[in-house]
Amino acid sequence: MKEQKNVIRSLTLIMQFGLNMIVPILLCMFLGMFLDRLFSTSFLVIIFFFLGALAGFTNIFRLAKTVYTRSDEQHINYFETKEEKEPQDDPEDTTGK
Repeated sequence: MKEQKNVIRSLTLIMQFGLNMIVPILLCMFLGMFLDRLFSTSFLVIIFFFLGALAGFTNIFRLAKTVYTRSDEQHINYFETKEEKEPQDDPEDTTGK
């Protein structure tokens, strides 16, 4: 059951990356097309496409940064709790145990 939960989390994360990239591109592209028709130009769609791509890359970078730092914190917490569970040798113990 735990493995299935990890697979679902991974698929959700992959889907989030895709949506965080495609939604800003499409929104900016449609805005560029609207403005091109409004002002009778033909270059705004290209400019807004690249602005959307830049916004998408920024979103992905932020998401990856939060996932990576959260993953590091989980690993650190795992090792800290593991060390607390294991008995440590006391260097000041002179009883010979």
